[in-house]
Amino acid sequence: MKTLKSIAIVALAAIMISSCGEKKEAGVPQISKELADSASYAVGVSFGSMLKNANFGELNYAEMTKAIKAVIEGKELKVNEMAANQVIQRYLAQRAEVAGAENKTKGEKFLAENKTKDSVQVTASGLQYKIINPGSAMMPVALDTVSVYYRGTLIDGTEFDSSMGNPEPVKFPVNAVIPGWSEGIQLIGEGGKIRLFIPSELAYGAQQAGPTIGPNSTLIFDVELVKIAKAPVADTTKTL
Repeated sequence: MKTLKSIAIVALAAIMISSCGEKKEAGVPQISKELADSASYAVGVSFGSMLKNANFGELNYAEMTKAIKAVIEGKELKVNEMAANQVIQRYLAQRAEVAGAENKTKGEKFLAENKTKDSVQVTASGLQYKIINPGSAMMPVALDTVSVYYRGTLIDGTEFDSSMGNPEPVKFPVNAVIPGWSEGIQLIGEGGKIRLFIPSELAYGAQQAGPTIGPNSTLIFDVELVKIAKAPVADTTKTL
């Protein structure tokens, strides 16, 4: 867990700032207050990014600052480093459980309403889709590789990934992606376009997938199938 190491970096920045007010000997190179302030802000950016990417959510920053100050000043801590890591892990696990339950409820409600809309179809697995352009008669199968442009969003419209606007399409083996995407791309032909509404169980399930995709998230993909590279067909005519 890198959390406590990052706190140590923040503590170092605080020491740099406090040292700027001390009396310095003439002729000895010193760190300017301006540089220390800039470094401190940069450490804050790094620390804040780490917290955001770890999906800590809303923290009590007063308590966090109190702990950092106690570490810097060598005061007695409420918990040691090992216990602190255990508390962090317990908090993150409970946070994931709460977020997963909320996302599951929101996703089920969205899909229940979405399946009643015009042109939206549902497969036996529960995947919902809307074909925008069926494409050609040449359709991919599980062992093929497809070249696509795509955009992925959450049900609230938050974009988590996109290749739209890239100079070249992205290549994916059909059977090497999440189940809902793999199933959906096989519903259109080369040159086709489809919108996929993927239930969490056909996506990443209860796992957190990066900073944006929370546990039990329902995903939406807009996909343009540019090209299909058919898998080689085994020659069954050869004998030993």
